[in-house]
Amino acid sequence: MHEVSAGQQQFLSNRRKHKRIVCVSRTAILLSFLFLWEFSANTGLIDSFIFSSPSKIALCFWEMVLDKSIFLHVGITLYETILSFLFVIFISIVLAILLWMSNKLSEILDPYLVVLNSLPKSALAPLLIVWLGANQTTIIVAGMSVAVFGSILNLYTAFTQVDREKIKLVYTLHGTRFHALSKVVLPSSIPAIISTMKVNIGLCLVGVIIGEFLAAREGLGYLIIYSSQVFKMDWLLMSIVLLCIMAMGLYALINLMEKLYAKYL
Repeated sequence: MHEVSAGQQQFLSNRRKHKRIVCVSRTAILLSFLFLWEFSANTGLIDSFIFSSPSKIALCFWEMVLDKSIFLHVGITLYETILSFLFVIFISIVLAILLWMSNKLSEILDPYLVVLNSLPKSALAPLLIVWLGANQTTIIVAGMSVAVFGSILNLYTAFTQVDREKIKLVYTLHGTRFHALSKVVLPSSIPAIISTMKVNIGLCLVGVIIGEFLAAREGLGYLIIYSSQVFKMDWLLMSIVLLCIMAMGLYALINLMEKLYAKYL
């Protein structure tokens, strides 16, 4: 069995110590923030009606758990986000492949993709409601619109930056452009695809919330708008906290996928 040297042991020890310090520091910052928030609300330093407090948010969440209403709102938003995310990934990969396969097509569509990617997507939401109606389809499309154009451009750029020598080798062996795509371009671009997925999951959540602001009767976006209109700040802040947790969870899943890919590579 290979013995670990003293230098390696010291490095591993320092590494573990660094991770512990980071973890403890993150936890301390969060707990300090929650304590100061709760203390300020209870002592009147801030208006607890406007700013609420961690205890009120926790109580509000527990009440909605008991009547099971929170599961409906979280489930709807999660479903719409995942569906829009899957559509974005599929459409982005397909269109990026088409652009890579045809230089003429990429030159024609490039300025349109740049303009659409630069367009504030919140401006599209009212138009989508007129076209598609105030329904779940509109919300999913709104989620897609935030991420899809940038995703296409990023993936196409990744495809074009693949090692040209490897592609030349495929052609030298009498391979076709399809062979170059399937044997070189796509396998080499998997890290870029996963990186794009990390960005897209957050963007799709943002787009879905924008859609729910305008066209929903269920979901966390609807809950935020409704609670702000009736000044139920506990509901509003609870919804924001749940969105943060949801975003972290979805990102963690994709990060796990990346680690599994790297492990079995």
